[in-house]
Amino acid sequence: MLKKIAGWSWKKKIIVIICVVLTLVLGAAGAVFGYAASKVNKIQKIEVKKETLKESITEEVEHKSGYLNVAVFGLDSRDGSLDKGNRSDTIMIVSLNQETYEVKMVSVYRDTFMRLKDGSYNKANAAYSYFGPDGGVALLNENMDMNIEKYVSVNFNALVDVIDAVGGMNLELTDAEVVHMNNYCVETSEVTGKSYKKIEPEVGGSYHLNGVQAVSYARIRYTDGGDAQRTVRQRIVLLNIMQKLQQMDLTTINKIADSVFPQIATNFSFTEILNYAKDFQKYRVGETLGFPNVRYSKMLSGVGSTEIADTLASNVAEVHQFLFGDTDYQVSGTVKGIDDEINDALSSGKYEEADETEKEDEKSEDKTSEETNHTETNIKVTEDGNAGTDSGSSSGDSGSGSQAVTEPQQPDTEAPPDYYEEDYYYGDD
Repeated sequence: MLKKIAGWSWKKKIIVIICVVLTLVLGAAGAVFGYAASKVNKIQKIEVKKETLKESITEEVEHKSGYLNVAVFGLDSRDGSLDKGNRSDTIMIVSLNQETYEVKMVSVYRDTFMRLKDGSYNKANAAYSYFGPDGGVALLNENMDMNIEKYVSVNFNALVDVIDAVGGMNLELTDAEVVHMNNYCVETSEVTGKSYKKIEPEVGGSYHLNGVQAVSYARIRYTDGGDAQRTVRQRIVLLNIMQKLQQMDLTTINKIADSVFPQIATNFSFTEILNYAKDFQKYRVGETLGFPNVRYSKMLSGVGSTEIADTLASNVAEVHQFLFGDTDYQVSGTVKGIDDEINDALSSGKYEEADETEKEDEKSEDKTSEETNHTETNIKVTEDGNAGTDSGSSSGDSGSGSQAVTEPQQPDTEAPPDYYEEDYYYGDD
């Protein structure tokens, strides 16, 4: 089963992120207590073991108080299961400042080379598949010095339903994005049973997208910036949704909840949901960040195309400065140890670079395997409620000998490469 899931293409795995989920959960909870309970009870309850939390949260770290840190996992579950056996190809940390009500998001790239719960090393998206929410939460806590206790996992179809329910969204697309989105729409429509209208001619511009189109836009990977730029698109879509949901009436939110809640799993209790509901309208989305922000790509034998932090310690320190304003943060011995283990494993040849056969197998899954560093593009929400990219800045050389590259503020507008054969979009790449 795991082998089959590992072979699924990314186009089968893009999901709603926690901002959508929390907005819906808290919105529904704002109703009468008994009525809200009937809504929230539709959500699957999968607890994270207490021993997992105890072992994964490093005691030497003095965590900032006044923050709610939540893990989100985007899954593709065809049988309705949201436990282990499903890879989490969307991984995010969402941090709520409970004093200012600002929400910040960190996207953890799914191919990031990290230590799993059992001490082995693999791509970040393998943690949930092998160990379920326990493994996903432990991954973030151990590798990033976090103290996450709460998580939300969400299934594929939910995002299309939410976007259609809020009336779609206006987005600015490049030529390449229009072409890619049209191709992804075919499969997204088949999976969800929802319709769409192909954009013709395939030229860039401002478009009003429905659920199928917006989800397909968020799934685009094969433009400049690769997976990193895809996570930017995901957050653009999510920020748009969150802006719209905060302006929705209770009737609309309840309608969305009926459709989406059965596709959600969490360990938030009903009481906790009600507690956060009282400040629902005060929440505002701040900046976003990608992790690891400075990294290089490598094709490793037995693992595949990976993103390797350069270095893990410096990237973790950046996350703590970004989320909590901790400018003098010193990473834990755990993170330093993982950093050393990764460097030792790579230098010793334990994960030799993949041979040509393995590279061909992963070719359609990752087209950005050059050894270059990348930095993240910021997101902002405009006054009209539409989210878009903000101007980024170049990062300096990392010292690894790789040339630093600034992630593009917008995907490329060049003619896309000619790999749009039918098998490419529908095969198990």
